Amino acid sequence: SYDRGSTFNVFVGKGQLIAGMDQALVGMCVNERRFVKIPPKLAYGSEGVSGVIPPNAVLHFDVLLIDLWNSEDEVQVQTYFKPEKCPRTVQVSDFVRYHYNGTFLDGTLFDSSHNRMRTYDTYVGIGWLIPGMDQGLLGMCVGEKRIITIPPFLAYGEEGDGKEIPGQASLIFDVVLLDLHNPKDGITIENQQVPESCERRTQTGDFLRYHYNGTLLDGTLFDSSYSRNRTYNTYVGKGYVIAGMDEGLLGVCTGEKRRIIIPPHLGYGEEGRGKIPGSAVLVFDIHVVDFHNPSDSVSITVNYKPSNCTVLSKKGDYLKYHYNASLLDGTLLDSTHSLGKTYNIVLGSGQVVLGMDMGLQDMCVGERRTVVIPPHLGYGEDGVEGEVPGSAVLVFDIELLELVSGLPEGYMFVWNGEVSPNLFEEIDQNHDGEVLLEEFSEYIQAQVDSGKGKLAPGFDFEKIVKNMFTNQDRDGNGKVTAEEFKLKDQEAKEEHDEL
Repeated sequence: SYDRGSTFNVFVGKGQLIAGMDQALVGMCVNERRFVKIPPKLAYGSEGVSGVIPPNAVLHFDVLLIDLWNSEDEVQVQTYFKPEKCPRTVQVSDFVRYHYNGTFLDGTLFDSSHNRMRTYDTYVGIGWLIPGMDQGLLGMCVGEKRIITIPPFLAYGEEGDGKEIPGQASLIFDVVLLDLHNPKDGITIENQQVPESCERRTQTGDFLRYHYNGTLLDGTLFDSSYSRNRTYNTYVGKGYVIAGMDEGLLGVCTGEKRRIIIPPHLGYGEEGRGKIPGSAVLVFDIHVVDFHNPSDSVSITVNYKPSNCTVLSKKGDYLKYHYNASLLDGTLLDSTHSLGKTYNIVLGSGQVVLGMDMGLQDMCVGERRTVVIPPHLGYGEDGVEGEVPGSAVLVFDIELLELVSGLPEGYMFVWNGEVSPNLFEEIDQNHDGEVLLEEFSEYIQAQVDSGKGKLAPGFDFEKIVKNMFTNQDRDGNGKVTAEEFKLKDQEAKEEHDEL
């Protein structure tokens, strides 16, 4: 048989062999080797075989059993590893991805998906596989390992596959199941941790920041926002992410952790992407850091208000306050308490983000409030490098400690009493008909010190005075004459650039 390059295939004990061989093969194991001596009466007798075996010849056979099966055999399944958790098993019409080593009964390897470094991907139970494999994969869990032994009449039969597998060969497949889904599957959501307080859940159109670990069903990690040390930021329900994630991110709370299992037709499909193989089920473990909607405004919650609360902050007022600044997940960003000094601003002057300007309006001294600022009213998509993440919702816990009323809008200096009819002459101390910046500055300082005038609080004195002087110095020569000098109510509004 070695010379012919093919095994001898025969049923035993059915008269297809000489009587001696029929007896000699009984009880053999696969890979067993026997030396068989058969007398003429149990071989070809006194006639022999013309030209091959002489009459009355004793025959000697060196036999190696390669394969063995019976027509009543069925597929044999031996599971040698099964995960503790097995939420789902392979059913007819499921799509699976698995690795295998294929051998004959004697251990000869004829094929291996491991050698090709890619899984075998197929539907189960609908005729895409040999019948024995269609049966052998049923009931498997992801991660399970089993040996599937298939008789030839449930494999490639009498003809073989015309390549590696000869006719009448029993096949052994060592299989590990990596992935499993059904084309009818939707996403699966497992809530792992939901905060007790959840005042708001994500809806279509919200902008979400979240961390995630992305794995395949067998646990292989393919991506992680944690490894990049930055959140993934996206709109929800608008097609910015794969369909399964778009759906899975709806209805979450800030601080929630959930697992989203996405079948390939709602993920990256048959082609896959990067480290994600084709037809792969994806598992995302997400942690929602914060979310907002572009239509959101500032949210103000008053935590304490004094009984005497008549003077309320307004644009132009000079405020001193303490704050703790954090992200929605509680991460502390900054605190004036740790610095040991207040934060001081002129309200509405652009010294803080627009959301804070809004959040400090109509507040009285001693009041404490929480101000939640969406990113478009905070630090936007860019954030502040090393301090505030991009697109972050900010939470400020504020206590107003001091309020100095500001001036009417457009004014940097006002008189507390009547204005002198000889104002220019009073400013022009040397009476030369020209006022220099130094004279102007000394005069304004004197009015403030005596209480006759008031400068806008919170601004640098020299800058305000220089601005006022420059506004009067209409020809820009560094001197103000009586002809140039005008009070604000004398200005033509369409010509005057109000400070």
